[in-house]
Amino acid sequence: MKNPSTKKLVLAALFLALAYLLPFLTGQIPEIGSMLLPMHLPVLICGFVCGWPYGLAVGFIAPLLRSFTLGMPPFFPTAVAMAFELAAYGAITGICYKKLPKKPLFLYVDLLTAMIGGRIVWGAAMIICLGIRGGAFTWSAFLSGSVLGAIPGIVLQLILVPIIVAVLQKSKLIPGE
Repeated sequence: MKNPSTKKLVLAALFLALAYLLPFLTGQIPEIGSMLLPMHLPVLICGFVCGWPYGLAVGFIAPLLRSFTLGMPPFFPTAVAMAFELAAYGAITGICYKKLPKKPLFLYVDLLTAMIGGRIVWGAAMIICLGIRGGAFTWSAFLSGSVLGAIPGIVLQLILVPIIVAVLQKSKLIPGE
């Protein structure tokens, strides 16, 4: 595969497959899945490895594909809001990684920027989705859904994603220092 676009497309498909499959590890206990956020990991890494367009696409497609084929997460509003959230994660990691220095500290800056941006996008999507239904999305629901209930997943992301990206840099699979 000498064509970089073909290589990125194949890698993005693999990240989409991972985003589809990883939730099976926690699927028997939905509360654990919503705490560990297994679908987020491949999307975040896809942004680093493949760039923002692929990260955005994988992030948007993954929750909708799982919802349509497996019924989990529930389509509206959960999968819809997650599609926008994960699309933001993939896009932001890809954009920041391209623009910022490829040093370890900046992996965290990139990741934290994506995590904050994605959660803001999720909150906006929930406001719109629940508004369509005539409901409201409160500040406490935002904090509970995006931060407090997700602390284990946030910690997991902050540990695993930079390690995986650093290993990929050292092995020259993606640009490094």
